[in-house]
Amino acid sequence: MRVNWNAIKMLALLFVIVGLFGFADYRSKGKKLEGISIKLLGDNSLYLSEDAVNKLLIQNYGSVKSRTKEQVVLNTIETVIKSNPMVKDAQVYFSVNGELISKIVQKEPIGRVEGINRFYLDDEGKRMPLSRYHSARVPIITGKITGKTLEDAYVILSYINKDDFLRKNVIGIHIEEENKYQLRLRMDNFVVSLGGVENLNEKFKNFMAFYVKAAKDNTLEKYTMVSLEFENQVVCTKI
Repeated sequence: MRVNWNAIKMLALLFVIVGLFGFADYRSKGKKLEGISIKLLGDNSLYLSEDAVNKLLIQNYGSVKSRTKEQVVLNTIETVIKSNPMVKDAQVYFSVNGELISKIVQKEPIGRVEGINRFYLDDEGKRMPLSRYHSARVPIITGKITGKTLEDAYVILSYINKDDFLRKNVIGIHIEEENKYQLRLRMDNFVVSLGGVENLNEKFKNFMAFYVKAAKDNTLEKYTMVSLEFENQVVCTKI
């Protein structure tokens, strides 16, 4: 009977490779961690610090330092990090070399509510606390703050942020009552009476046509109120 030495060599090599991988995996799982590497992603990573994340983990999970990979529950750490009201999303994983990494996306404020309670309105229409690390330059929301008026303010701000001119020039939304919203502009003294949030595209289209013409005629400073409440009209009140 002829022995197939090539097959035996291949089988032996396979056992060696599997054994090496198993040993490496065993050593990796038993290796103690030096901590967690926190990466704050995006251009708006200003409202939370790495120290704040570490303190949050220590208070709610305990230190990961000197723990082994087998002792670390990634899903639990993710849940703890996401519990911070500044965090929009978080992913926690081990890198190829066994380093524990957390990538965090922070919430992005689009408006700031000033009233009895002060907080940001984020880009998903949710409340976001003010940060001790950074103050966002976003439109100020004042007036009668309710669940409905905040929903409408979010709709208005979402529209404004899609337009370069409006995003740069609208500095405030004042809520007189539901469906009675006013806008303040950075360089102009007049108030824009928006009415409700219906037909925003048509309203702002009419406003831009008015603004371009009034700027060309040097008459912007003559107005105290510009109303967009009426269909296909811009009604102005002069000084």
